[in-house]
Amino acid sequence: MCNDFGNRIPYDDYVEAFSQTRLPLKVPAAIPNFEPRDDIWPTDTAPVLRLAEGGVELVQLRWGFAPGRPKAGPVINFRSEGRRFSNGRCIIPASHFFEFSGAKAPKSKWRFTKTGEDWFCFAGLWRPETDDVLEAFTLLTTAPGPDVAPIHDRQMVVLERADWLAWLELSRPEAELLKPLPAGSLHVEQVR
Repeated sequence: MCNDFGNRIPYDDYVEAFSQTRLPLKVPAAIPNFEPRDDIWPTDTAPVLRLAEGGVELVQLRWGFAPGRPKAGPVINFRSEGRRFSNGRCIIPASHFFEFSGAKAPKSKWRFTKTGEDWFCFAGLWRPETDDVLEAFTLLTTAPGPDVAPIHDRQMVVLERADWLAWLELSRPEAELLKPLPAGSLHVEQVR
């Protein structure tokens, strides 16, 4: 399952992408400086887009919900099939993600990018901060599409750009949005 993705997206690209929607990106007084990163790992912080009053806000959140039981790891991926998500929806921008295959180390490493696009968004969920837990996000998963299936038995939900607001506002049923992409939607290359 995906435990490594990258974000090399300039801030202006976020502003431009959302300027073409009816919900603009809320631009803060000081423009954030998001360092380009090839690898974002569980418990790292990463940019997340979520609904806010009058538009969409870009925030930095920790990757991984607090575990549900003692000594368990953070919940970095969450199965989407058959579930309803009435609140806490977000999208997580990425330039690429990795999957690994093979039984022994070093495993083969596969890089996935969105065909014809410089960046894309995963469907995700975020949770607010509580007394003992920081604000965090998790990535939603689904059955693998034809581009991922030869390498892994699950995949992250990669949303089409036209579906970003539909997921944030839940203006269409979850089952229509949280599904694998058709063949050829993801470019795959072996990097190790």
